[in-house]
Amino acid sequence: MAVRDTDLIQAWINVLNLSKLKKGDAVTVLTSDHTHPQTLRCAVTAATMLGAIVSRLDLPPVNAEKSLSRDPLAYLGTTPLTGNLPAIAALKASDLILDLMTLLFSPEQHEILQAGGKILLAVEPPEVLLRLEPTREDYVRTQAAAALLKQAKQMRITSASGTDLYCPLGEYPCVSEYGFVDEPGRWDHWPSGFTFTWPNEGQSRGTIVLTKGDVLLPMKTYVGEPIVLTVENGFVSDIKGGVEADMLTEYIESFADPEAYAISHIGWGLQKRAYWSTLGLYDREATIGMDARAVSGNFLFSLGPNNEAGGSRTTACHIDVPMRSCDVYLDELQVVAKGKVIESTLVRQEAMS
Repeated sequence: MAVRDTDLIQAWINVLNLSKLKKGDAVTVLTSDHTHPQTLRCAVTAATMLGAIVSRLDLPPVNAEKSLSRDPLAYLGTTPLTGNLPAIAALKASDLILDLMTLLFSPEQHEILQAGGKILLAVEPPEVLLRLEPTREDYVRTQAAAALLKQAKQMRITSASGTDLYCPLGEYPCVSEYGFVDEPGRWDHWPSGFTFTWPNEGQSRGTIVLTKGDVLLPMKTYVGEPIVLTVENGFVSDIKGGVEADMLTEYIESFADPEAYAISHIGWGLQKRAYWSTLGLYDREATIGMDARAVSGNFLFSLGPNNEAGGSRTTACHIDVPMRSCDVYLDELQVVAKGKVIESTLVRQEAMS
């Protein structure tokens, strides 16, 4: 359903206030050919109303000859900023960057953040942004989950369908995404609402069984038949199943990079206003599937890079897999039961904070 400019402008004002935007701050809006015009219009209006000095940096798309999909997350690494020193300088001079293009998993992004800039990604359709407008409650909820994750030495994920995955933890940081950027050097994504980390390098092991209703991204499809992934020494060593397993394998193999099979980030969703069913209501090119990534109680794992966490793996292949009906344990503490967040664990952690 169409969104009124006034509503989206107010949502942007709320998010920019949560991001501590001040009068006189330099805001650069990063855009490309696929940027949604209403999102751009309302973002610029909101930032201007709050007294920011607003510029727009429009960059041409890249990777079309390499990617098998139009999804901006389907091929990572090379970005419109690669080798573009004037553009990088402009972004490093900004207090806040509103990324309406998708600059992710890139050295340029890390360079900008290390310089103290803040980056907020917002590329979902306007109605999704409006429904999943971040709140202080999202911050508190994800921070409580992150505090639990930071204390854990291992994560174990099981399910009635046969998933039994063991992931030792501690080498990499814990990250919470809550939808706004309230401190220098922070990156976040509107919409979001989940907590995750990366398992110790080369130590994940076990079995992942994808079943009906689980989601493959960037394919943006619901799994329709079992897909069994064997995990050894931190990598998927075998994929079995029917035609969907074959297509998943073909997609990964198209990158010709063994590191595409590595287990990347792992975590669980906490966003109560996100829904599993939303993906089926959109054309594939209209969304990047953030509902499925953030929906409360999912187990979300990915394959591919870990350079976002300070690792050395920079493969261009990145696959996110939100799973339903899993049990998630941090050491002996269960935080998700059959796809439902155990709310009492968050309440206890919030009380202790």
